[in-house]
Parts: sequence; C-alpha cells; structure tokens
Amino acid sequence: RYMVGMMSDFPFVERVPSRFAETGIIAREPVGVVAAIAPWNGPYAIMGTKVVNSLAAGCTVIMKPAPETPVEAYIIAEAADAAGLPAGVVNLVTAHREASQSLVANPAVDKVSFTGSTAAGKLIASTCGERIARCTLELGGKSAAIIRDDFPLEEAAAILSKTITMMSGQICAMLSRAIVPKKSHDKLAELIKQNMESFKIGYSTDPDTVLGPLAMKRQLERVEMYVEEGRKSADLVTGGSRPSHLNRGYFLEPTLFANVDNKSRIAQEEIFGPVLCLIPAEDEEDAIRMANDSVYGLNGAVFTKDPEAAYRVARSIRTGFFGQNSMRMDYTLPFGGFKQSGIGREGGAEGFESYLETKTILMDTPPAQFA
Repeated sequence: RYMVGMMSDFPFVERVPSRFAETGIIAREPVGVVAAIAPWNGPYAIMGTKVVNSLAAGCTVIMKPAPETPVEAYIIAEAADAAGLPAGVVNLVTAHREASQSLVANPAVDKVSFTGSTAAGKLIASTCGERIARCTLELGGKSAAIIRDDFPLEEAAAILSKTITMMSGQICAMLSRAIVPKKSHDKLAELIKQNMESFKIGYSTDPDTVLGPLAMKRQLERVEMYVEEGRKSADLVTGGSRPSHLNRGYFLEPTLFANVDNKSRIAQEEIFGPVLCLIPAEDEEDAIRMANDSVYGLNGAVFTKDPEAAYRVARSIRTGFFGQNSMRMDYTLPFGGFKQSGIGREGGAEGFESYLETKTILMDTPPAQFA
C-alpha cells in the first residue's frame, strides 16, 4: 500500500532544464531482471519488500529464499499467481547456496538484491563487480546503544533486556552492545540481570513465553562458541547455558556479559543470538568513539531524554539507521548500512530508486507530451 501511494506521483519521466539543449528529459526505467535473495530470519517481510519494489519499478524478479525458509516465498508466488501476473514476472527458485551463486553470476540477471551475512555479501559483491552488475547489499551489524546519564537505568535495563530477546536476538540491526558510563555500569548490569532472569523461555504456543529457540542447531552452536569466547575476556553476569527445563529445541538463556572490552571478539563480531555486551565508557565522547570502532554501521541508538543530545549523538555515529531510546524501525524509510553493513538502501524512495536506471535525453524540441 505504501508503494502504491508513492508511485502515484513518482517522477518516472520528467522534463528538466539543460544548459546544452532545448529540452532535457530524465527517464527512470526498470533495471531489468532482479535476483532477490532473502535470509531465514525475516523471510516473509524481507522477500516481500524486494518483490514489491521490483514489480513497482517494472522489473521481473527471481525469488531465492534461504533453504531453511522456502514456505514464505511460496506464499508470495501463490499470491502473484492468484493476482494474475503473467508467467515469468515473479519466479521462485528453492535450492541451496549453489543456486544463489548461479543467479549472481548469470549475465541475464541485471541486479542482485541480497539481505544476509557480510561474509556472503562480500562474495556477491565480488561476483557482481566482475560483470558490473547492480547490487543492493543489506548485511550484518554490531549496533551500539549509548546510555546517557539523564536516562533512568531501570528503564534502560527493561528496554535492553527485552530487545535482545526479540527473535532470539537473530536480527541484523540488533542493539547487541550497550555502552554506559563507568559509574552506572554495575548498577545497570544488575538491573538487566534481574530482567533477564525473570523471562520465561519456551515454545511460541505459550503466550507467556518471552524468549523462544534459535533457528537451528548450527546457529545455537555458533552462539555457544561466542559465549565461551566471552568467558575468557569479560564477566558472565547471567545466562550462557541451555535451559535445564527444556531438553528439546535449540534454546539458550538470555545472556549478559559485563565489563566487556570493545576490542574483544564478542564486542566486534556479530553473534546473532540473545547475547548482550555491556561496555563501560569514560564519557560521551568515549562512548561515541567505541560505538564507531566497528567494521559495521547498520543501526544504533542513544538513550536520553534530551532531544538535542539525541540528535547530536545520532549525527556522530556512522550508521545507516539510528533511534532514540529503543531499537526503532520504519521500512517506509531508507534502511541500510555504512561500512561492512552493506551497499545501498531498502525501503523509501531511495530503496525504490535502486531498482531503476536513470536515462538522460537531450532533444532539440520537446515531444508532444512535454510540449
């Protein structure tokens, strides 16, 4: 619905002034065939965004969902069929990584829209670069939340604790680092611990469940590896183990590390699980420095009641998205990252335009539609 509204007045073709011709025209045309490659952690919404943008731009699209989550893409394909789209406009390939590699390398694919890990994004960017194919990459993150002195610690603890359990921490934009003034560090750690230990871990069929399982065995094992790494360099305040009352499923307790060195692996690498790193800072300048000391730049937040301070900190952090007092998201606005968090944007006019090619036309006299 948002895309339909935006398209109603989008300047696909417009006349513009030219210094060197009587008539200048800018035409925005479909980029062509789009390979839409989506991850397993948000398969429906992420794939849906790519398909809607492709169709709105006039492109055909090949959906390549993650092998763990093909059902959502089947639903989109069935909807396209029910809507009467012509054969070949929306296509679906369900397979493993080799199929993605084939699509990315195929000269008939004009643009790759990929959401997933930075490691996979590097391979896609390299392959696209070899043939100068267009690509949009929405990749990983290690986003920081800066806690200022004016924000109540009890409120910060409640927000941070609940946030890290969303989708079991399996969100690229997750606020997985919390940077707090040294004098407040221990108090905030204790408050987060109390919150985490009160959460019910269980199955989604139970309405009281706060934290569900990780997506698969290999993801649980990956998170457990990082927990063991964290034990070597930081203080494990709570969590870090599989819940004793659940002997089936890939569950892990919500986990808090305190006194984390911002240079350590758990502070620098994307864990993709319910693991929060609490990092002490000397002052706001030090907090901003540490927030920026990352190869990633996807998301971020500052916890403060002062709007001027919030804006100042937001402009100081090198990320593509930033929020005040929570992990905020708005997919009608451009979303994407700085640095190794990606190239380009999804959402908003900026995201839509990446599915278009811009053509400049200079003419002696205007055609009838512009006369």
